[in-house]
Amino acid sequence: MSLRSQVTGCGAYLPDRVITNSELAVRLDTSDEWIRKRTGIGERRVAAPGELTSDLAYYAAQRALASAGMSGSDLDLLVLATATPDNTFPATAAKVQARLGMVRGAAFDVQAVCAGFIFALSVADNALRLGQARTAVVIGAETFSRILDWDDRGTCVLFGDGAGALVLKAVSVASPGGRFVLSNHLHSDGRQYDILYVDGGPSSSRGAGFLRMHGREVFRHAVQHLSAVIDEALEANQLTAAEIDWLVPHQANSRIIDAMGRKLGLSPDKIVMTIEQHANTSAASIPLALEAAVDDGRIKPGHLVLMEALGGGLSWGASLVRW
Repeated sequence: MSLRSQVTGCGAYLPDRVITNSELAVRLDTSDEWIRKRTGIGERRVAAPGELTSDLAYYAAQRALASAGMSGSDLDLLVLATATPDNTFPATAAKVQARLGMVRGAAFDVQAVCAGFIFALSVADNALRLGQARTAVVIGAETFSRILDWDDRGTCVLFGDGAGALVLKAVSVASPGGRFVLSNHLHSDGRQYDILYVDGGPSSSRGAGFLRMHGREVFRHAVQHLSAVIDEALEANQLTAAEIDWLVPHQANSRIIDAMGRKLGLSPDKIVMTIEQHANTSAASIPLALEAAVDDGRIKPGHLVLMEALGGGLSWGASLVRW
């Protein structure tokens, strides 16, 4: 029996604390106008002291399970995409697994920074297709506020904290065009390691470190690689851009998102954008945007949804889902 992964629920969680551009402008050489013009960001959420990535991930997963009419005990796979784990080890996913009451199967983290959710979705989709699991939750969760240099206006204005999750279940494929994950496409190029990175880590002598970015280089690579992977995803499924109902991109920069929309010939009202409210939440940005569009009724069963992201590594990818 041929199996595919069907999305059965989604959920999201954002911390309560909101930091506006105007608040940042009080202590940085920046302004609300400067940030909005260059990025599209208006505000971001920041986790409270003591609020961990595992907390954000748990609440998002709990809500996704509730929307699917399920509980943690129904799961046999949990894949958590994060670049900001609670601890070096064990995996943050193990904490979330225990809190959800998931007692069988496997839980582990995936690290591909802003592209992490696409990578995690691909891992879970492969497991369900192969029959290694029957029900999975895929989570993107980040507390990037903990790795930001809040005196660096070039980076600290860009990022926020949050989490989003999807529940997948294995379904048999009775006919083409069914409601399931159609394909995932993953890439990386380690030659670009140093254009988006954190300048520390457990194996370094510099401590945890802060996020560093060469913005122009990242922008150039994002436009190039995301255009190519979108073409790859469409060609793999013998689809055209005109058939896409929704583009749900990684929320990194409104100019990159606009460029992808123009490439696909999509009107702005077919692009899900949450960057103004969320900023760049790394691996959480795509599931946060998905949940927003499902919650307000834009994304409906049967819609063709294209997701794409690029992050440090460099890592990038795309997923096509028939919702």
